[in-house]
Amino acid sequence: MTLTLAVWLVILGALATANLPFLLERPLAPWPWGRAFQSLNGSLRWIAGLGFVGFLALWSWGTVQLAGGAFIGVGSALFVVKLLISIALAALLLYLPGVLAGKDAPSGKPFIDRLLEAMVGYLMIGTLGFTMELDMGNAFPQGWEFYAVTLALFVVLGYPGFVWRYMMQRRRR
Repeated sequence: MTLTLAVWLVILGALATANLPFLLERPLAPWPWGRAFQSLNGSLRWIAGLGFVGFLALWSWGTVQLAGGAFIGVGSALFVVKLLISIALAALLLYLPGVLAGKDAPSGKPFIDRLLEAMVGYLMIGTLGFTMELDMGNAFPQGWEFYAVTLALFVVLGYPGFVWRYMMQRRRR
């Protein structure tokens, strides 16, 4: 995989992931305070929320360890397969909270839920970008400035979804 292709894949993935929480009404994360999970007992909501965060951390660690580790003499085809499997697991991780909420869940998510779901997307895209960087060679150490700039860029990429959700919808009503 070339550097240019990896950069464009990260940019396009960030664009899609940053806008996803604003475009979908279904929950992408089982936050314990969310309206979609009020049918669950209080402790079950916290277990589901902490379990989601645990699985997210496990996915992130597993992606970096399994897909980011280069095998000597193996081409990039194996890396692409491992990356696609990791992306499919991430999609499943984001799909399951909507299934958990059920069809009778109240529609509408508060802004804080959408913002936290966007931060989950930031973590996922950052993990995939770091994995691609590991595949191309040694990963460079990053300081807080790098994360501040990439988070700001991620928020800017999510602006079209924010405009669609909060500014365009009011005009139609």
